[in-house]
Amino acid sequence: MTQIIPSPDEIYGISRWGRELIAVTDEGEVALCDPANPNTAPISLPGILRDLDQRGIAAPMVLRVRSFLEAEIAKINDSFAQAIARVNYRAPYRGVFPIKVNQQAQVVDRIVEFGRAYDYGLEAGSKPELVIAMAHRLSKDALIVCNGVKDAEFIRLAILSRRLGANTVIVLESPREAETVIEVSRELGLEPLLGVRVKLTHRIGGKWQESSGDRSTFGMNSDQLLRVTDRLREAGLLHCLKLQHSHLGSQVPDIQDVRRAVDEACRYFTALTDEGAPLTHLDLGGGLGVDYTGEKRATENSINYTVNEYCHNVVETVAYAMDEAELDHPVLVTESGRAVTATSSMLIFEALESTLYDAPAAPPPEPDDHHHVADLAAVAGYLVPERVQECWNDARFYRDELRALFRRGAVDLRQMARAEQIYLSLTARIKALVAQMDDRAELEAELQQVADVYHCNFSLFQSLPDVWAIDQLHPIVPLQMLNQAPDRRAILSDITCDSDGKIDQFIVAEGIAPSLPVHSLSEDQPYYFGVFFVGAYQETLGDLHNLFGDTNVVTIDLRADGGFDLLHEQEGDTISEVMSYVEYDPADCVAAFRKMVDEAISDGTVKAGERRALMNAYRDSINGYTYYERHAG
Repeated sequence: MTQIIPSPDEIYGISRWGRELIAVTDEGEVALCDPANPNTAPISLPGILRDLDQRGIAAPMVLRVRSFLEAEIAKINDSFAQAIARVNYRAPYRGVFPIKVNQQAQVVDRIVEFGRAYDYGLEAGSKPELVIAMAHRLSKDALIVCNGVKDAEFIRLAILSRRLGANTVIVLESPREAETVIEVSRELGLEPLLGVRVKLTHRIGGKWQESSGDRSTFGMNSDQLLRVTDRLREAGLLHCLKLQHSHLGSQVPDIQDVRRAVDEACRYFTALTDEGAPLTHLDLGGGLGVDYTGEKRATENSINYTVNEYCHNVVETVAYAMDEAELDHPVLVTESGRAVTATSSMLIFEALESTLYDAPAAPPPEPDDHHHVADLAAVAGYLVPERVQECWNDARFYRDELRALFRRGAVDLRQMARAEQIYLSLTARIKALVAQMDDRAELEAELQQVADVYHCNFSLFQSLPDVWAIDQLHPIVPLQMLNQAPDRRAILSDITCDSDGKIDQFIVAEGIAPSLPVHSLSEDQPYYFGVFFVGAYQETLGDLHNLFGDTNVVTIDLRADGGFDLLHEQEGDTISEVMSYVEYDPADCVAAFRKMVDEAISDGTVKAGERRALMNAYRDSINGYTYYERHAG
């Protein structure tokens, strides 16, 4: 009988979450689609890796695709433009990118470069981010929006930037901050461009609901807003107040929450205008979500709307509110970061080895073995579809009893080893039998709990911190062999010395699963995984657990002829660089090691001729990559 191989879509749901950016070739390799040239054949991702490997650039790596980044910037700006035309909205859209979402120079530089045609600006939430923003030549109508807690130095720099023609808006977060702005403005003899951050009472759903509502960290309530408005009027600066900032929330899953929050923001806008504030810009902050799972539902890792729907809802809601209040339509500003950068980067790493939780064959019990060993082996004699649940129950019972006996010293190590192999062999047969059954959901879910462990060359804490910290889901698929049926299921473990360094929740075609369908590893070819949509926050939030540093980073651009151009390479951290981050001087470490080697030679425990090999090995390591190097040395 010919085996029917499920399609990659039937296993991983790629077309559901891939946003027409990810495809699979006839050869079973994951490929990248050029959004600017949809008729061009997708380019194989393993093919890109082979090309980069020949250039000396190896995984693990973050692969950035400029074409994807440009497509998302265009999508948001074009969608707002279409909504403005459709609703007959009488003001433009001026988006800003929050630098905190991805502060890497190659990302920010390309956002500014491509966004210039849309008067796209930047949002700075700290002094370093303002310094970055001011180093970029934005278009004359683009904004620099300054959020967060600001000291006098921050405010001084923002006000002075106005002398260079920058539209730098200082968003007031508190009455105290307003006093600092007034003082610095008087000291400089220059007027600021001001905004106020309004704390909305509407609370969104989803993972980041704490960032919304009246218990959110930033922004002012009604009383504080009035105090600031009155103080600015008293100081002769109320005419400088041009922007209202109202953060809708982060990764808002439900479009109804978007509408309600925007409507409340408009109410504050009209009320502040009635108080004499000459507002011209309405900044609705972040909130535009990314559908990581492709479910198209209002869940923590999905959204129930499209970019077009989001833009239309925002524009329509503001237009109705302003028309009802008989006010001019304000310039619309959003601070979409996740939606701009998430899809543009992927983490790629190799599976190094596997720990398998089944076995192809079972050893026979020995005559002197405990009777439970024979009982366990006997399960194979009645392993048929009708009794498969019974067999699974019995296998676990006898295995657990034998483990208890081993702990008490009643079973020796060799008996325990035979029992474990018998159990693993039964598990393999039970898995194969269940895979052929129609009614298998409950038992299959139990079997997924004994999935294999694929040990992979990456650090969860460095490259996927949100996966560890807040259970963020990212699409993960093997990059090759997708024209073959997966024969195993696995969780992915990183190479840190930490039991938390694993991924055990995956997006598959049926939904969310505790293990990922994978293929058996081969000795003669690498097996790569891709973690997609990691361009937002993951590069910024990573830490140095076990002193694993940044991976190699590569930026490519997809060509219309089906090839790619290597635009930029950033080598990953060396061990010496990571050591310096935690206050070690690599030169001091080399000197200390050299002293120990020389002392060992004096003691006679090391031969003088071994000194060079020891020193070279130490120097090679300290200058090497922090990750596993298959061809090191």
